[in-house]
Amino acid sequence: MYPDHNNIKQGQLTALKEIIDVTNASNPFWQKRFSACGIDNDIDSLEAYFEKMSFCDKNDFVADQSAIKPYGTNLSFPIENFTRISQTSGTTGHTIRWLDTHADWEWMVRGWRKIFESAGITHIDTVIFPFSFSPFIGFWLAFEAAVSLQCLTIPAANVSSSLRLKMIVENEVTCICCTPTYAIRLGQVAQEAGINISDTNLRVMILAGEPGGSIPQTRAMISALWSGVNIVDHHGMTEVGPVSYQCPSQWGKLHLMESSYITEVIDFKTNLPVGYGETGELVITTLGRFGSPVFRYKTGDMVKLANSTCECGSCEMTLDGGILGRTDDMVIIRGVNLYPSGVESVVRQCSEINEYQVKISNNNGMPEVMIEIETLPIIDHADLVATHLAEKLKERFSLRIAVKIVPSDSLPRYELKSKRWLRV
Repeated sequence: MYPDHNNIKQGQLTALKEIIDVTNASNPFWQKRFSACGIDNDIDSLEAYFEKMSFCDKNDFVADQSAIKPYGTNLSFPIENFTRISQTSGTTGHTIRWLDTHADWEWMVRGWRKIFESAGITHIDTVIFPFSFSPFIGFWLAFEAAVSLQCLTIPAANVSSSLRLKMIVENEVTCICCTPTYAIRLGQVAQEAGINISDTNLRVMILAGEPGGSIPQTRAMISALWSGVNIVDHHGMTEVGPVSYQCPSQWGKLHLMESSYITEVIDFKTNLPVGYGETGELVITTLGRFGSPVFRYKTGDMVKLANSTCECGSCEMTLDGGILGRTDDMVIIRGVNLYPSGVESVVRQCSEINEYQVKISNNNGMPEVMIEIETLPIIDHADLVATHLAEKLKERFSLRIAVKIVPSDSLPRYELKSKRWLRV
């Protein structure tokens, strides 16, 4: 499944041997796993690594931190060597904490610089971060990467959307970092306030945290709200750091940072590699995060591996359509695989819908799905919107999915990751 890029693979192998050597010397979590798999720094090829090394997933770290509080045993150095703590959002279960040394943090900041640079962001840009600062790693890294590029950076925590829009206008902001959900919400607030986005200096929106930035219908909605601003997608995780950046030549393609990670795409059931054009789960090995590394980590991200030849000249592995969804979120309804990005792509075709939520229930052992929608306040034919959406869903998935209208402002709004899929 790996493209013919021998220089990248050789660099990965060299980095892998180094991080295995450091980890095996002092990291209790991985010492046990390496011993069980027969892994040491004498691994002579990536193929040998794949053959020997077992997979791990989030549950392994949840169990480890539950047994050894508060940080578990995935620590390669004494606690005084660590300077940062991050925490997963917990959208799919238990939260886990992750520690980083100063060197590891700077390694991830360099990864985020790559995201900015591929989006054309330089020191002349003014970047705003309209979210609350929390233990969520992504936007801390983004903020510090923007500072390291000498951008003018604006933290916009703990203020209303209307005040954030005022800051965007008055400070002549050129770049916004946020989730796709909040990009839509902020654009809707701008419309309600009569703010003409085309009169601002904004030229780039960098999106992450959830599927959307690479979904055509969601991009189209955001583009319409923000007067055709350049929309840039990427993704990362607390457990690994920034992983991908949008191809500078074509949207909908995310290049994996293969100098920083060994990446695989495997079948959900067999754990065997999938081919180009097939959907599978992204697996990651970190190559520069020595303090708390991961080896063959099953991320839970559903992706499709594209042919790696790219018009931009990159020979890094490429994801077609970005992150398609989470294995945790996928639900099988009467034999049909239903996942968030698929539903999102249909809902966003209906411009009259302001917000939505998916509820999954169990009816005598059979899962059922219902979608609640809010229509825009100016819409006086909500019933027709619901009927139209139900028809679109049936056309896309060959399923009858109930659509329910709920009052305006009754569904939650999100600044960070949305939690639209609820099991009730």
